[in-house]
This record gives sequence, structure tokens and C-alpha cells, in this order.
Amino acid sequence: MSVSKKELEKVIKNLGIIRGRHTELVSFYIPSGANLDIAVTQLKNEQSTSMNIKSKTVRKNVTGAIDKIIHHLRMYKQQTPPNGIAVFSGNVSEKDGVSDIQLWAVEPEEPLRTKLYWCGQNFILDPLMEMVKEREVYGLIVLDKSEATIGVLKGKRIDVLKHLDSIVPGKTKKGGWSQARYARIREGILHDFLKKVGDIASAQFKDIKELLGVIIGGPGPIKEQFFEGNFLDYSIQNKILGVVDTSYTGEHALNEVLEKSEELIQEAAVIKERKLLERYFEELAKPNGLGIYGLEDVAKAIKNGSVDIVLLSESFNYKDVSYECECGNKEERVVKEEDMNFQECSKCKA
Repeated sequence: MSVSKKELEKVIKNLGIIRGRHTELVSFYIPSGANLDIAVTQLKNEQSTSMNIKSKTVRKNVTGAIDKIIHHLRMYKQQTPPNGIAVFSGNVSEKDGVSDIQLWAVEPEEPLRTKLYWCGQNFILDPLMEMVKEREVYGLIVLDKSEATIGVLKGKRIDVLKHLDSIVPGKTKKGGWSQARYARIREGILHDFLKKVGDIASAQFKDIKELLGVIIGGPGPIKEQFFEGNFLDYSIQNKILGVVDTSYTGEHALNEVLEKSEELIQEAAVIKERKLLERYFEELAKPNGLGIYGLEDVAKAIKNGSVDIVLLSESFNYKDVSYECECGNKEERVVKEEDMNFQECSKCKA
């Protein structure tokens, strides 16, 4: 079963604090679409190699951890989970000479791209950490009179959505009436090209619910003409963060747009956060404002379906937990994660 982003963050936090007394913590990543039999064969080969470890205790713990992973993978009946799987196993005992081999398996919500086997004093968590990072989505358009490339920035990855070549002719050096007529024809073709770029970009970006902004780039004046001409749908036009100069066009120019837009993106994120907080404090200040705070009041409002926006602190660590005491009493409480194992029964006080 795949884990949510919030659950994955907690798994990463818990695994991140584990340190092995020796190099005996095993991290094993199987990417989406990989052959499970081949992965198990690789583990068996690693297990054979680990037999060369000089320390008898470390050798036992490493082979034991690998064996535990192999046993877990066999539960999948030769079928890798749709998004791949990351498995972590090793001796977590804090006492030297004492073995306590535990296992954690993670099926992420999005496809794993990493194939990795690692044995060390800590678990390798970078591929999972990349998944829980805030992935702000921005639309990118790079164009001149000859071509246009439409892309999207997701986190650190740029995906090309569409590339278009134009049929706009170059400027003529001839004078007189023919030059003026040629210029009008050329302007008409250019206008049609920019309209086509705007229509396609609008259609692509409208499907992206998480789109935070759009950045336009290019090496010449056409980018300003595109921006000022309102060729994008109004809902997308209103999300334009700015226009930047690039040395060239095409797919590689999308990276240049990104490099020159860091300040625009940072400023947009800060402004969005500030506006949310300003709205919240304005509502709190009103006699009959809509702003509320506190766990109980917010939870009640969410349950009643009367919430528009929830602002959650990064340090929020409460969990809804069901308890059953030996006396038969059952309770459900919302408690801090660190207090989960220290609750008192309201009936027998145990």
C-alpha cells in the first residue's frame, strides 16, 4: 500500500535518526517497472559478497538484513509495486553484540526512478526526500519569430510540453509599396503564430491545477509582443510573473529561463504566503471574523465543512489515536506524537 506525503515525511524522519554501530544498515531501492526477480538475484549476490566481511557480528547482521529484505519482497509474488519500492533493514540495537534487525518498506505515491543498493551506518533517504519536497509548478514559454517551446517546471525538473516552428519570413530589404505590403503580410503571419502559441500554452497550463505562475523568455522583442498582446487565456495571463531575456530559444533555453527567474519565483512564493497570513489576521481582528485557531475549533470547522483555507505549522505533530485498555475501556484521542505511548486510561487510571 502506498504511503501519503505526510506519512512519508514521518518515515524519513524516523529512519533519518537511526545510526548503525557498524556498516550494517541496508537500503535497497527498486524503481517502478523493474523486474522483481532480477532485484532479488542482486540481493543474493550482495549477500554472497557480504560473507567476506571480517567481523563475524557485522557479517551476521548484514546477511540477516538482506535475508529479511528478500523474505519481504517474496510477499509481492514476483510483481514489483506499480511505483516501485524502497526497503530498509538493519541492526538497530544500541548494545554492542546484541542483534535487533528491523525492516521498513515504503511504496511511494509517485514512481521511484532510483535503483540502489547501499550498506552503511545510515539509511540512504535522498530519493524519498526529493519526493516530499515542495514541488512548485511553473509554466515556461520561450519564443522568437522562428520557434516557440512550452514547458513546465516541477520542483527541479523541467518537462517540455510542446515545440512549435513558425513560417514567419524574414524582413525584406526592398523598398516602396512592395515592402509595406510584405511587412503587413509578415505581421499577419507573426500574429497568427503568436496566437497559436498562446492557445496551445493556455490549453496545456489550464490542466495543471498546481500552476503557480508563468514566465516568458526569448532572445528578442517578440517575447514582449507576446506578453503585451494578451495571447494567453486571461486566467493564465494573470499568472505571468515576468519576462526574461535569453541567449537563444528551444529546449535548452528553458533552463536559461529558470536560471534567470529565481528571484521572480522566490518573490511570488513569499507574496502568496504573506497574502494568506494577511487575510487570516484581518479575519481574526474582525468582531465576527471568519478566522479561528486552536486544534479543537479548527477540527470542528473541518468536520462541519465550513473551512476555506487551513494554515498548518511545519511543527504540527498531532495524531488521532484509538486506545483500548486492559480494563476494556476504549477511547479515541488526539495527542502529540511523542506522547502516544504515555496515555492514562480515564476509567482505571492505568
